[in-house]
Parts: sequence; structure tokens; C-alpha cells
Amino acid sequence: MSPAKHAADSHDLIRVHGARANNLKDVSVELPKRRLTVFTGVSGSGKSSLVFGTIAAESRRLINETYSAFLQAFMPSQARPDVDVLDGLTTAIIVDQERLGADPRSTVGTATDANAMLRILFSRLGKPYVGSPQAFSFNVASISGGGAVTFEKGGQTVKERRTFSITGGMCPRCEGRGSINDIDLTALYDENKSLNEGAITIPGYTMEGWYGRIFRGVGYFDPDKPIKKYTKKELADLLHREPTKVKIDGINLTYAGLIPSIQKSFLSKDIDALQPHIRAFVERAATFTACPECGGTRLSEAARSSKIKGISIADACAMQISDLAEWVRGLDEPSVAPLLDKLSHTLDSFVGIGLGYLSLERPSGTLSGGEAQRTKMIRHLGSSLTDVTYVFDEPTIGLHPHDIQRMNELLLQLRDKGNTVLVVEHKPEAIVIADHVVDLGPGAGSAGGEIVFEGTVAGLRKSGTLTGRHLDDRASLKESVRNSQDSLAVRGAALHNLQNVDVDIPLGVLVVVTGVAGSGKSSLIHGSVSPREGVVTIDQSAIRGSRRSNPATYTGLLEPIRKAFAKANGVKPALFSANSEGACPNCKGNGVVYTDLGVMDTVATPCEVCEGKRFEASVLDYKLGGRDISEVLAMSVKEAEEFFREGDAKIPAAHKILERLVDVGLGYLSLGQPLTTLSGGERQRLKLATHMGEKGDVYILDEPTTGLHLADVEQLLGLLDRLVDSGKSVIVVEHHQAVMAHADWIIDLGPGAGHDGGRIVFEGTPEELVKARSTLTGQHLADYVGA
Repeated sequence: MSPAKHAADSHDLIRVHGARANNLKDVSVELPKRRLTVFTGVSGSGKSSLVFGTIAAESRRLINETYSAFLQAFMPSQARPDVDVLDGLTTAIIVDQERLGADPRSTVGTATDANAMLRILFSRLGKPYVGSPQAFSFNVASISGGGAVTFEKGGQTVKERRTFSITGGMCPRCEGRGSINDIDLTALYDENKSLNEGAITIPGYTMEGWYGRIFRGVGYFDPDKPIKKYTKKELADLLHREPTKVKIDGINLTYAGLIPSIQKSFLSKDIDALQPHIRAFVERAATFTACPECGGTRLSEAARSSKIKGISIADACAMQISDLAEWVRGLDEPSVAPLLDKLSHTLDSFVGIGLGYLSLERPSGTLSGGEAQRTKMIRHLGSSLTDVTYVFDEPTIGLHPHDIQRMNELLLQLRDKGNTVLVVEHKPEAIVIADHVVDLGPGAGSAGGEIVFEGTVAGLRKSGTLTGRHLDDRASLKESVRNSQDSLAVRGAALHNLQNVDVDIPLGVLVVVTGVAGSGKSSLIHGSVSPREGVVTIDQSAIRGSRRSNPATYTGLLEPIRKAFAKANGVKPALFSANSEGACPNCKGNGVVYTDLGVMDTVATPCEVCEGKRFEASVLDYKLGGRDISEVLAMSVKEAEEFFREGDAKIPAAHKILERLVDVGLGYLSLGQPLTTLSGGERQRLKLATHMGEKGDVYILDEPTTGLHLADVEQLLGLLDRLVDSGKSVIVVEHHQAVMAHADWIIDLGPGAGHDGGRIVFEGTPEELVKARSTLTGQHLADYVGA
């Protein structure tokens, strides 16, 4: 007789009942613990809403609740997901695709703690000794000071002289940024005009607002005199004066010269994080060059002078991580043995996960989504924690088929340590390793949000669902390829790891650039092709937008719609914006009212005045084609495309944008859906639709299959064909074999990653690549098409 099961061993399932986040329709599912479960389904079917928005979000919220109310006040508050029952949760560790912070001081080394360990190592073993670990940090400046301090001691007032000094490793010239900027003064002002005539051309520096008040009242210069007639002192005050307290019209204000002001407000931020018009100004006004004092290493001379076996910390951070791991293994110092073990393990994890080609000095903002996700995984690979739920969002993004095998092994390794692994994934190579599959659908958006299959991979194949039918799809090589009459020449490309690459990229055809992760694809295309005139680049950088932004505002669609509503009703266009005059006064155009409850979750309730429509009641009396503005924003893209095509509501400008949105497969999105609720794949296709209207002859797409279901890849290939047939040249950086098979011309980089790559290993048609099987890509493509 078998012994009775212990009650504690009966919790083998994560139970979800009645999940309704975003488009989920009362979903109920039971997931086995300590197994690998893959969630599949078309983009927008509700996978992320179930995994991230429900299971992981509730686990995080419950963990936060274990802290005291005092601590919770400093943490982001999260509302409980809209679900009836969530049972059997364990601690969730989320490894998502969000880019690492693009702060100019953040590098791969600082983001993974490898730098912190190296700093301790050099402070212990470096010769000559220059100071504590802080002396090797480019984020700590050297400061010293002294003076008299007065304090009470034993009932008497005692005065003592005290001095202090901190030795930091920051380069004093570039302040630890590695680059300095020279500012082109002609981009800041027009010297022929006076300040009152609008001489200053910096965005936001108008004479109508506060700046005008300060410039007129500060008294350092005459606002009616043209700038070219200023004396040396006046010009120095206008341009270089450090922040100074001034009193203007009885108000205490701070005046600073133009250059300190823009350095603080624009140049200290990451350029990619700026708004487009400010970024254009910065690119026009500032030129960035490597700091001549530290050679771009960010470190002070003292920090660079301390060496271990002839290597300084700057040299160590500049090495490729795989080489640095070798160097660390060669250090035999019993006094720091535990530190060397931990550092070796971290660096070996980089190599094991396929990031050995990076260097620790690489700015974290330059990593791709896939690289950022794998960098975050490094922390968890050696962890001794078990019974944890690891949640991954498409871990195969940016991975060559050759690298996917390695990623699969890592996921299975995490599972075999006794953890629950939940993966949202589209690639068949990653789906087939699952113990359990949950397929959501049947469609996307409002047509999705249901579970259409649950079970094993073999069961999925027989299930007849969209994923099941397409799981074994294999694209075949094209019968005939287009021929190019012209080409774009790249000569001597040497950015990052490129080894003086010369290549002619054919124009007027579909070119696919491929190669293992880190082989130099992005360096070649973004470094040598993107900056050229007439090139439109659609990359994977995040869409910037608040919860007020939606597809209609982002694509510029709302502009012609507002004008048409205004014209039809004889009123101002601003009334038809929920961010302007037409906003409901109660909820300020949000549609919901947020109630802050201190340490508890902020509660969002639909606005009672506008019933969630976001507009003032009087605005909804104005109609166009029988619909008011809130009804138009509630339409799906497909409905709106038909609505604005003909009849009273015909708006050609709006119809054109909507056609492009349908073209990229976003017909199911509603026009007013907040951008914050879109999945990664949806955001990239939204960008693609927006940029398709730009005047450009060459389109560069960076992994457009990201977040796309197997069934949607065909539609994407059709879209690429239509772009080429309309006379455009399309260059795609891609790992998906279906896209490679569909190409007219393939450029393969390699043979490896980092300094083992950076060379062209193949140029030609997909058929020639498959026949030759001379590269890793050729071998995988041949297996894929069954050649």
C-alpha cells in the first residue's frame, strides 16, 4: 500500500480562473509546476496579457505586499489583475524584452555587476595602488575639501578643523561619459538678429515665455542689439555664464548661459530618448568626439595607471568578454579566490548564453532587444533558487537558428533545477521543447483572448488550430529571383567588429542580411547604410508614448479626422482632441479617474461624466458620416478603413494611413487603444506602417518577424514583395529562415561573433547558399527547406 500523499505535495498546479486583463475573455487554465510551458498564438491574441499581465503581475504584487507599508510607499504600486482566482503562484522572475536603460553612464559591465567585481579586483591587486574600488569607478568624481566644524561635546562647544577627500575614477574632462561635445554656435542663434527679434533657435527658448522674461530683465546684455555687435563680456554672459541667482520683477530666478543650459537639459540625456525635434536640434548643434584625455575609456589617469599583469581596468573592459574570461582564469591569487570564482562564473555565463562577443564597456543602450534580454538572464543562470517561476518573452529574438539550440538548453537547464518556466514564443524550434503548450486565439485583438488548445506538442499538431496547422510550415526557395540593375557600394566599413568590409548591396530587390548574433549585421547596415540620404530605417527601438497615446495619434491619422469633423460642423479642430479643448473636464480626457490610496494600489474607475468616452458631452453632438468622434476612435482599423473610403465620411488622407495599417496586419487594433497595451510585435508593425508613407527609396527593416505568428510571416513576405514591386529597395536584417528563403539576394556575415566575425562569408542567391552549405546559415537554411 502506497503511503498517503502529504498535503504540502498537492500544490503542483498554477490555477488561473476568470482572467480578463486586456482582451482575455474569462480565461481559465491550469499550468503544471516545474515544467516548461510555452504560450503560442497570433500576435495580439492575449499571450502577454495572460502570462505577464495576470500571472507574473499578481506574483510581483503579492511579493511587494510582504514589505512594510513604509517600504511599499517607495515602490511602484500595482493594481490587482482582473481575475477571479489565482492559486499556487510562486515567486516570478520576469526576463522581458524591454531595453536596458539608455543612460549614457550605463554599460554592459555596470548593468551586470561585472564592473563592480573588477573594481574590487583592481583595488586589491593593481600596482601601483591608487585607492578603494571607488577609484576605478567612472561614475565617482574625485573631490576634496576642508573647513572648521562646530559641535557640542560634554556640554561644551568645540571647534575643530576637518578635511576630507574622495578618490574617484571619473575622467575630469568628459565626466565619465567617454565623449565630449563641441557645440556649433550658429545652430544656437542667428547673430544678425537681436534677442527680441527671435535670434535664439534652441527648441523651447522663445521670448514670449519665462526665458524672454529672464533675458530681458537680467541686465547682462541689451535684448534689442544684434548678437554680432555684442562685446566679449556680453557674449560670454549669453553663452557661458554658470547658473547665477538673479532677481527680476521682484522674483528670485536662476540665469544660466545657453551652453550650460543645453548641456544640462539636452546633452546629458541619451540622444535616442529625446523627442524627434529636440534630437534633430542636438544632431545639428553638437558633435560628439572621443574624449582626448581618457581616449574614450571614461577613466581618470590614475585609474588607468594601475595594472595587473600589464592590463589596466580600461583594457579589461575593452576586451571581448570571451578573452577577458580567459585572462581572469589565468590569475592565480588565493587572497581574492572567491571574487575570481564569481567573476569567472559571470563572464562564462556571457559566453555560454552567446554574448561572449560583447565587451564590458559597450553602452547598454546600444544592445538589441534580444541581447538585453539575454544580459538580464545572466543573473539567474547560476542562481541556487529553486521552485521559482521564470517568465520569458520570446527569448529567441535576435538569435540565429544555430544559437536557438543553445537557448533551448538553457531553458531546460532552468526547468531541471526544479523551476517553472513560462515562455511566450512563436518559433517552432522553441515550441517543440515544451512539456505543455497553451495556444491562445482564435484571432487577434477582440477576436482573440480565448484558449483554443491546451496539451502536448504532439496534440497541438493534430489540433487544427492556426498554430497547429502552421507549426510544420516550411517556406520553399523562390523559383526565380529578381535581378538588380544597380547597387549601393559600401567600402572599408570598420564600425565595431567589422573588418574593413567592402560589399555591393543590390538595389530594387529584396536583400536579406544574416549571420549569427554578434557577427556585425547591424554594424554594417545601421553604420554604413542608414545614415545615407533617402534611407528609411525601421528598427526595434521602443515607441515612446503615454497612456494617452494611441494608434490614431501616433500615425498622424487623427489630424485629418479632426479637420474633417471641424469642417463638417463648422467648429475648431481642437474640440475633437481628448488632450485639448474637447476633453471631458472630470477625467481630463483619460476616460478613467485615478484615485491614489497611498501605499495601496491606485484605483482606476471609468469616468461617470463621459462614461469612458473621454470627450465633453457637447462634442459628441457633432457627427461625421453619422458617427461621433468617440465612436470613430472605438472602431477597429479595418472598420475605419471602410468607413473613410467613401460616402460622407470620405477622407483620402486618413484612408491612406488606414490602408497601410491593414497592410501590415493590424486591422484588428482599435484606433483609440492606448499604445501601452500593444505587444512588441504590434508596436514594430505600427512603426512600419507609419514609415511606409515617408519619401525614401531604400527601406531597412531590423528583424520584422519579431513577435509575428507563423501564419503572419506569409503576410509580411507579401508586404515586402509589394514594397519591392512598387520600386523600393528593401534590406532586411533577419534570422527567420522563411524570410531568407524568400530573398532575392543574401549577404551572410560571420563566420563567428565578435572578433571571430565581421567578415562577409557569402553573397548570392538563397539557392546558391543552400547548394554551397559553406556557412552556418547555409547549413540551417538547407535543413529548413529540406534540401
